[in-house]
Amino acid sequence: MSGHSKWANIKHKKEASDKKKGKIFSKLAKEIMVCVKQSGKDPSTNPRLRMALIEARAANMPRDNIERAIKKGSGELGNVTYEEIVYEGYGPQGTAMIVECLTDNKNRTIGDVRVAFDRNNGNLAATGAVGWMFQRQAHFVITDEANADEEKLMDVVLDAGAEDISVEDGIAEIWAPPETFADIAKALEDAGIATAEAGITRRPDNVVEIKEANIASQLLRLVDKLEELEDVQSVHHNAEIDEEILESLDA
Repeated sequence: MSGHSKWANIKHKKEASDKKKGKIFSKLAKEIMVCVKQSGKDPSTNPRLRMALIEARAANMPRDNIERAIKKGSGELGNVTYEEIVYEGYGPQGTAMIVECLTDNKNRTIGDVRVAFDRNNGNLAATGAVGWMFQRQAHFVITDEANADEEKLMDVVLDAGAEDISVEDGIAEIWAPPETFADIAKALEDAGIATAEAGITRRPDNVVEIKEANIASQLLRLVDKLEELEDVQSVHHNAEIDEEILESLDA
């Protein structure tokens, strides 16, 4: 789930999601397969694959899984065809939502996504309804307090293209244009700085503040149901949930 820029506010949800390692690895494998099929298996000439491999390492995906996905994408283990589809919709309190999918059956995917919205206080919308509210950006998260230092990170990633660095509660976020992803990833790697999260995400221009527990619960349930779908790669929204509400829901 990717919401507003305050990663610390949603990390509890990511930690819960990280328990579903099989699902996470399946999504990463799909992305690697598509990257290889489209532009080859050499990450030095395939920026999208390079990004997918960085994400896989950040998620601690086993090397065997990565190598198998590369072979599937190159046709060494059978032919694989996935279509990229993006759906847009609204969640509780008018929150804007974008659902990114990779599928081998478009009819199944649209049906599953529509049911998830309809049954969980959401509405599937037409293409273009909310997409304009988000900007595609490279996003890195550093949770090691020794490296989550704004001045230190500026020295490392500013020349590589970083535009925004924020640090809160020992967690640093780096935002940048998507085309600078590889350069920033290399700069962090060369500096020995590990990332808890690295990828291209959709950053909302404005957020919807959620201050009621029942609305927050509905939104999180909708995101859960979407993320559980076989063909869904990622879910983005523009909600900002009050931290006290998050704590009460966790309790």
